[in-house]
Amino acid sequence: MKFCANCGKQMDDGVKFCPSCGTPAAEPEKQTEPTVQDTITQKFEQFNNTADNTAEYDQNDISSNKAMAILAYLSWLVLIPLFAAKDSKFARFHTNQGLVLAIAEIAYAIVVAILNAIFIFISFRLAAVMSTIFSIASLAFLVLAILGIVNAANGKAKELPIIGSIKLLK
Repeated sequence: MKFCANCGKQMDDGVKFCPSCGTPAAEPEKQTEPTVQDTITQKFEQFNNTADNTAEYDQNDISSNKAMAILAYLSWLVLIPLFAAKDSKFARFHTNQGLVLAIAEIAYAIVVAILNAIFIFISFRLAAVMSTIFSIASLAFLVLAILGIVNAANGKAKELPIIGSIKLLK
């Protein structure tokens, strides 16, 4: 049952006009289901909802050390800001993030190499399938590196998802 927006009289469902005053009945708003893109966007925002410590850093330090912060996410190049920008708090934050990411990548590569060796002894086909799955899973490291680079380029000191809370450098 619905009610007339003009006079407040009760109207039966499916009635186009109010039987009392003749005002057109308002059509109920249709609920739209979220699209796949909306769902993916929401999941990504939840995934990337990490601590942002940008307010703790000096803007001059941020602007002068963005390049060093970006280098920190490029695997072995993490050593450059580690030694060249040790006085920059902003670069040090991103160097810590990049170092944790590089160590996680190395540990993942070691585990995958061991598992692939085991799978080769079991079955070559199984090893091929698992190697493909491991390669796809390693894209997570690429996503984390891109997130770190984007944060550094935008002058944000935002932790990486999953591994960002690990502190190796002070």
